[in-house]
Amino acid sequence: MRKIIVSAFVLSLCISVNGQSIDKIITSKKVTRIEKTLSADDMQGRKTFTPGIDKASAFIESEFKKAGLKTFMGAANFRQEFFMTNSKTTASKIIINGNEIDNSKIAVFSYQPQVSLTEKNDITVVKISKSDNLRQKFNEYLNGSKSYLVLVDDSFDKSLSNFQHMDKTKANPGNNTVLFVFGVTEATTFSIELTNTISKKALNNVVGVLPGKSKPNEYVIFSAHYDHLGISSPKDGAKTTDSIYNGANDDAAGSTAVIMLANYFKKQKNNERTIIFTTLVAEEMGGFGAKYFSKQLPADKVIAMFNLEMIGTESKWGKNSAYITGFEKSNMGEILQRNLEGTAFKFYPDPYPKEQLFYRSDNATLARLGVPAHTISTSKMDDEPTYHTVNDEFETLDIDNMTEVIKAIALSSSSIINGKDTPSRVDTNQLR
Repeated sequence: MRKIIVSAFVLSLCISVNGQSIDKIITSKKVTRIEKTLSADDMQGRKTFTPGIDKASAFIESEFKKAGLKTFMGAANFRQEFFMTNSKTTASKIIINGNEIDNSKIAVFSYQPQVSLTEKNDITVVKISKSDNLRQKFNEYLNGSKSYLVLVDDSFDKSLSNFQHMDKTKANPGNNTVLFVFGVTEATTFSIELTNTISKKALNNVVGVLPGKSKPNEYVIFSAHYDHLGISSPKDGAKTTDSIYNGANDDAAGSTAVIMLANYFKKQKNNERTIIFTTLVAEEMGGFGAKYFSKQLPADKVIAMFNLEMIGTESKWGKNSAYITGFEKSNMGEILQRNLEGTAFKFYPDPYPKEQLFYRSDNATLARLGVPAHTISTSKMDDEPTYHTVNDEFETLDIDNMTEVIKAIALSSSSIINGKDTPSRVDTNQLR
């Protein structure tokens, strides 16, 4: 016990030599202020393309400015803006085997003003049967380059509304059309007539930079997404009239951590590598902010990416613990844990491999390019009762534990920040 106490003291002393003590910079009070602001009702659930997301962006920008960060690549401000194409279907007429299909049974994904297709055109008819993985098949067809008429088994009728209400937005849409039709089993002959209104919409990540001293062209990234699900009407029979998806844990918690880490490393004044702090937009829509952000950097110069996702609740191991997705794909987790020796905190490998979390968050784009880009989380994905519900509010968080998680990330990343350690690259040949 004496040895552990001494080790912890030495570690704390080392952290304080070049800057202020971590316990004075990262405090529960400061975490509470930022977290409460980002997850407040007046942020309206921070849905992409709403006033709420703009308000959240402005707040994060002000925090980056107060922290003393530089803008990215000499930009005029902290907003990294990009544009996406939005499509809204205003008229449709679908006839299959001589029968006109009710519009309530279809979901359209097309980015051309006018679409006219029949079985004689270059469009493939495919089926999603009751034994298929709906999400996997949906993504396969939607993200492909071909046009598809997808016949969906009526056992998936409960998902139809989700398909219809998805944001029809893409960064670089193709000329293809994907039409999901529920409850139709065969399509020998068909005609598809669509009219779509196409528009461009602006989005922005928030990016701040702390230039490195001796290795300014080597980058370490701390990221989180700041968007969430917005506002919806309460469902019939719901026990609450609350309609705001505050996203306190998902992912105001991660965004709060990014801001706290920016303040911490700015005051330490010992980063040999350049640190990029970013809150990314449109993760809930498909990671569009991360995809755009990742293209702005040479992947071979990114030494590590710490993506922070849902760290506001205790992990399955209790307090002072978190897990790292893709732990086995680089030695970054081993480095982080080694830097925490003598403390009570421990990082674990992802305990939910079936959820494929390594590929489902904003780390995935850079990881596929070989960057040791991992997500750190505490979320119990097999039993997280507030996940994607209106109950994901500030009051459900364990702020003291969340503060310790942020401290652990700061301390464990120190040897990567100061240039002592360089994590191994992700083997892209082993990524699906």
